[in-house]
Amino acid sequence: MLSWLVLMLVQLVVGWFAALYIVSYVPRLGALELFVYAVVFAVLVWIIGLVLSQVLRDTRMPSSSALVAALVGGLIGAALIVVLPVVAPEFLRLLPGIPAHAYPLVGAIVGYQVR
Repeated sequence: MLSWLVLMLVQLVVGWFAALYIVSYVPRLGALELFVYAVVFAVLVWIIGLVLSQVLRDTRMPSSSALVAALVGGLIGAALIVVLPVVAPEFLRLLPGIPAHAYPLVGAIVGYQVR
């Protein structure tokens, strides 16, 4: 249980800061930038899981299906930010302080853990 929490915390912190650095090298894509973040977050979450599975006890080695699940989760998180302001604008008023890039990261982490 503790190793699972450590894994999620490291994925959250390293994923957030590393993705900001990595995406700075990608040309600006406008509305698709959130989806680029989702892909970068998914790959980073999977790589961190791969590395920490060697270090932490009770964590399994992630497979390619974990990468796909993290990618799907990250893309769902990015799609929520794109679709929800159109469908339900009051949803974003409920969560005012959360940056838009956090949704793909949380989606990638949840997708990785669901695998």
